[in-house]
Amino acid sequence: MGKWSGFGVTFRQMFAKRVTTEYPEEKRDKPVRFHGRHVLNRYEDGMEKCIGCELCAGVCPARCIYVRGADNLPDNPVSPGERYGFIYEINYLRCIHCDLCVEACPTEAITETKLFEFSFTNRQDAIYTKDELLVDDQGRARRLPWEHWMGHEDHDTSGWVRATAPSGRAEYEGVVAWSPELGFGVREAEAGQTAAESDPDAAPEHAPAHADEAGHH
Repeated sequence: MGKWSGFGVTFRQMFAKRVTTEYPEEKRDKPVRFHGRHVLNRYEDGMEKCIGCELCAGVCPARCIYVRGADNLPDNPVSPGERYGFIYEINYLRCIHCDLCVEACPTEAITETKLFEFSFTNRQDAIYTKDELLVDDQGRARRLPWEHWMGHEDHDTSGWVRATAPSGRAEYEGVVAWSPELGFGVREAEAGQTAAESDPDAAPEHAPAHADEAGHH
């Protein structure tokens, strides 16, 4: 059996449960806080969340975001407030998916999906415009020809935004402090932390119970 002993591992694995994912027909679930392709979100009434403040462009270390704001027309506003994002572009040849733009955004306008498969055939396709980034009328990311979508990659965007509140205090777990999104409503809070010395059924003192009380529209 000496010359066959080397096949022992091979034979044992032949009958073991397979763990291989048949990619690209199947995709493995990504982590909750996975950083993928961006989307620009809307409120439930269809208005855009982006107010053209350019904070995302200012904080971007790769300088891949270009934003220009414009004044809303009083009789036909695009977003709540005075201004909206008139131009919004992301150059994915530069983007490092650090998620700092998501953290800087005061209105949760920009978040990231779980999609990471891009196959550009020219440099222009890598520069995403507002029309390509803005979610559709159902609140879903727009599927572009050079992306490999399977349908679920935008179900749970930028999970860390819905984590605990300031300083990561565990007693804020489950407290909603973000605004609803078109097509999804108020997304569920990220779970994971536990409050060791607090009542899990009681909201912490001074904690906002809903996005409206946190200053969101």
